[in-house]
Amino acid sequence: MVEVMIDAEFITLGQFLKLVDVIDSGGAAKFFLQEEKVIVNDQEENRRGRKLYENDRIEIIGFGKYVIKLNH
Repeated sequence: MVEVMIDAEFITLGQFLKLVDVIDSGGAAKFFLQEEKVIVNDQEENRRGRKLYENDRIEIIGFGKYVIKLNH
């Protein structure tokens, strides 16, 4: 599982996808989430505005597994 460091209290799923280089732009998030399976804390998620907080676990099928960590 890859730890992804963030500086703010949360990051949106769309921003997260861009941060981990799964998509090239924020605008691509909507289409990516329609086509690919993304699981947040063991539940399928397709909302690009979903807020991710420290210790949230994200699995992008075919891409990898991640966990959010705050950059203290």
